Amino acid sequence: MFAAYAATVNAEDPLSALRVGELPDPAVPEDWATVRVTASSLNHHDLWSLKGVGLPRERTPMVLGCDGVGVDENGDEVVVHAVIADSDLPDETLDPKRTLLSELHPGTFADKVSVPRRNLLPVPQGWTAAHAACLPTAWLTAFRMLTTRGRLPDGGSVLVQGAGGGVSTAAVLLAKAMGARVHVTSRDGAKRERVTELGAEAYEPGARLPERVDVVIETVGAATFEHSVKCAKPGGRIVVSGATAGHEAVVDLRRVFFLQLEVVGSTMGTRQELAALLDLCGRIDVRPVVDSTFALADAAEAFARLAEGDVFGKIVLEHG
Repeated sequence: MFAAYAATVNAEDPLSALRVGELPDPAVPEDWATVRVTASSLNHHDLWSLKGVGLPRERTPMVLGCDGVGVDENGDEVVVHAVIADSDLPDETLDPKRTLLSELHPGTFADKVSVPRRNLLPVPQGWTAAHAACLPTAWLTAFRMLTTRGRLPDGGSVLVQGAGGGVSTAAVLLAKAMGARVHVTSRDGAKRERVTELGAEAYEPGARLPERVDVVIETVGAATFEHSVKCAKPGGRIVVSGATAGHEAVVDLRRVFFLQLEVVGSTMGTRQELAALLDLCGRIDVRPVVDSTFALADAAEAFARLAEGDVFGKIVLEHG
């Protein structure tokens, strides 16, 4: 099968570890299914894999990709849930042995992917494969942050730190669809303008907001965390799913205990949450922002664009 894969890992020059070419078809264990992939989308997880984060050299070559949409053995169009974990747990993200596609099992950047049958869910009616391929990682992460972990109340307010990434654009669109007031910070004036077009209020980093918020979506890390704490209302939640600008944040614990703030971690989401997200997207027709689209054969160009960092929305690979 044709695939984009990590031939090795290279922490200093991750793009040099990427290859595009032929690999054997994936194994299909009992109770697993094979999906013919029609579209997939990139995440920073794919760059980390090329660096060797979560993917040791001895597991290469490894097909990359967590997000994917395709056609199953019955001819149905399906979204692939990327979390491989104990399905008997009430929250599979808490399984200490959980993995994502492309860590232990081949990922979605290929003609075919093999996953547990329970990991296949129907594509929202009327959606393109390119839009649906954006949902299983970034959008699911944002959905869990706002709902299960953030407990966003009706008519609530949200601060999204950083604009342009897959999780941040998803958080803006989903929070607006849920009826929240949404505030976003970004150093980039053009991205601030873009998020206002999505219905959010945009500010420079560290700016004073017109209100304290119920939920802060924090993926930036050390560079914005002090501001996140200051912007949360009494009893508010600061939900953390990343630390792209440093993981060693300074926290004023006096504000945390006096205002009874919650600092909450969040990672990916469950199959049940993905089903709820797909249902929501189907009902209200909120669509992901697609930054750019590439053919699978041009995956190296797509990875280079992601690595440059000047992305607004999701980068999609079309298979065909």
